[in-house]
Amino acid sequence: MKGKGVALLCLLPFALFWVAFQLAPLLWIAINSFYSAMNESWGWDNYRDILTSPFYLQAFRFSLDISFWSSIYGLLISLLAGYSLNQLGSGPLQRFLTAFTNMTSNFAGVPLAFAFVILLGLNGCLTLLLREYGLQSFKLFSRDGMVLVYTWFQIPLGILLLFPAFDGLKKEWQESAALLGASRWRYWRHIGLPVLFPALLGTFVVLLANALGAYATIYALTTGNFNVVPVRIAALVSGDISLDPNTGSALAMLLVLLMALITVAQQYLVRRSYLNAKQP
Repeated sequence: MKGKGVALLCLLPFALFWVAFQLAPLLWIAINSFYSAMNESWGWDNYRDILTSPFYLQAFRFSLDISFWSSIYGLLISLLAGYSLNQLGSGPLQRFLTAFTNMTSNFAGVPLAFAFVILLGLNGCLTLLLREYGLQSFKLFSRDGMVLVYTWFQIPLGILLLFPAFDGLKKEWQESAALLGASRWRYWRHIGLPVLFPALLGTFVVLLANALGAYATIYALTTGNFNVVPVRIAALVSGDISLDPNTGSALAMLLVLLMALITVAQQYLVRRSYLNAKQP
């Protein structure tokens, strides 16, 4: 009991930081999202304006579209990369690649946007090279360009999340399946992927949340001209013309609610997969 008391006492500063920088701001946003500065009253006006505005609905649609596809692409590439990294064995090459992946997972925001502008911007290196050979250049500042940039910073995070999951696959399972006449495809379909399913689903949710909340990269690329939810929140909180922090708080709470629904669905599917795995 004395050891537990000391441990709780050591955790007290972290608890204070969590309350001060996470719980308190969330409560402030939740409360102020119900205050309408235009009508000077409390109610659902901010939420009603957002849910009936084609402009804000478009922001949610664009955010979900870019986040979903970048998470799917990032998950598929991370799955292959994580498996390949696992097959290398615990040698110096694996440790080097793991450290390199950990480092590149922090390469996002303005530096990443600047790198893509240099490569695929209107006068980027690859753009000029494609133009030299008469090929149609890639449009970086389009929807496909945003998906490409988002996918790029999703891949290292996905690899770091999926790589430990491959340790749960025993080599004996594949050998036993091969002895029973199962092909590699049937092994992955009936054994490998079902075992990895909780990790895949959890990684997808993390990647989706990572993309939905991304702000610096897309703002640096488009200077706020691409209509996604984080850009709209920033414009409402710090904009000179459209300053309305209460509507921004309502947008943020809708984003929190969206992620909460996705997380609940993920937990339900993971629990269901565990129950199916336990059935004879």
